[in-house]
Amino acid sequence: MLLNLSFNQIDRERDNKTYHELFNIQLFQGTTSNHYNSQAGTTLIELIISIVIISIALSGILTVMNQTVKHSADPLIQHQAIAIAESYLEEILLQAYVNPVGGYSGSDRSQFDDVNDYDGLSDVGVKDQQGNSITTLSNYTVSVTISAATLPDAISAKKVLVGVIGGDTNIKLVGYKVNI
Repeated sequence: MLLNLSFNQIDRERDNKTYHELFNIQLFQGTTSNHYNSQAGTTLIELIISIVIISIALSGILTVMNQTVKHSADPLIQHQAIAIAESYLEEILLQAYVNPVGGYSGSDRSQFDDVNDYDGLSDVGVKDQQGNSITTLSNYTVSVTISAATLPDAISAKKVLVGVIGGDTNIKLVGYKVNI
């Protein structure tokens, strides 16, 4: 039917109808010519903002984790320092109150035989009773001070102060030796 139309008829028909209607060309139904503008997605700015927000959140989390890991060994160091101080204190309190007759008065710890022998002891790195270094505890410093003290009921005693320093830990234990 369309092929039999003359050019004059096509011109008249064209005036009355659109080109698509004239040649029975159907437009794609369902979308508009703004097909590309209707797509959903994220823009570059949205991506950058989300990356910044995630970075801020992660930096906060990592800061907390860093502090936690940094101080995770503190209880172990404190426990070791207390054990070292208790060991030294026990060793000292097991000695005699006064220097026995013919007793030792030197600086060799393995020869100490009374409480006063320990006064002023300073070990950089923990040592056993024989004076041997304990290599796994070399980061600690031990100091001992002996002083006279009077307990209630006028009991004479010697105050034994053992200090242990290791890292940020500073432990002091006090014991008393009485002459009974």
